[in-house]
Amino acid sequence: MDPTDLTTLLSRDRLAAIVRGRSAHAALRTVLTLAEEGVGLIEVSLTTDGACDVIAEAVREAGQDACIGAGTVVTRDDLLRARDAGAAWAVTPVGGDAVTAAVQQGLPVLAGALTPTEAAAVMAAGATAVKLFPASLGGPAYLRALKDPFPGMPLVPVGGVDADAATEYLAAGALAVGVGSPLVGDAANGGDLEELRRRARRFRSVCRREEPSA
Repeated sequence: MDPTDLTTLLSRDRLAAIVRGRSAHAALRTVLTLAEEGVGLIEVSLTTDGACDVIAEAVREAGQDACIGAGTVVTRDDLLRARDAGAAWAVTPVGGDAVTAAVQQGLPVLAGALTPTEAAAVMAAGATAVKLFPASLGGPAYLRALKDPFPGMPLVPVGGVDADAATEYLAAGALAVGVGSPLVGDAANGGDLEELRRRARRFRSVCRREEPSA
C-alpha cells in the first residue's frame, strides 16, 4: 500500500480499530467480525498471542473487506515480521527504527508522538500520520491546539477514545481516531461478538463522514 492510499482510507473511514488479545483464535474472530461490520482499517497489535499468524490469516480471510495493519511495532525486526505476515500498514508508539524501516520498505506508518517536537520529528522521518498517544492526557482541546501551528499535520488520536470522545476529536480536526478497548471490549479475549457488532455499528455511525446534501 502506498502512504497516500492509507491517508485516503483514514480520511474516508475516520476509524481504525485496534485489536489486542490473549487468544490468537479470539483475535482473529474479532478482526473478521469487525470487517464484516464494515470497519475497513484494522490494526493487530504485535503484543497479541500469535500476532503475525493472526495478521496472515486475517489478510487471507478478510480479502478486500478490510485493510490489515500491525500495531505496537517498535523495532526494525517487528516491522519486517509484520510485513512478511502481510500487514499493509504499521503503527508504532514511538519514532526511531520502526519508522525508518517502514519508510525503507515503503510501508505506510502511523508513528507515536505527544509533544509538538515529537510530532514534527516523526513526520520529518517519513511517517504517514501522527499517532497522538496517549491522547487522553490532553483530550480534544490539546489536539485542537496542535492544529494551530500544524494545520496540515495528519493527527490520529489513540488512547481512551470512546464514541463520545471520537466525535469531539473529529470535530477538533483529527484525520481519524484509533480505537481499542472502547470498541473491541473483551472480544479479542473470547468475549461476546454480538456486543462487538453493536459497538462497531455505533463507532461507524459516529465516524462516518456526512455527505453534503444536494
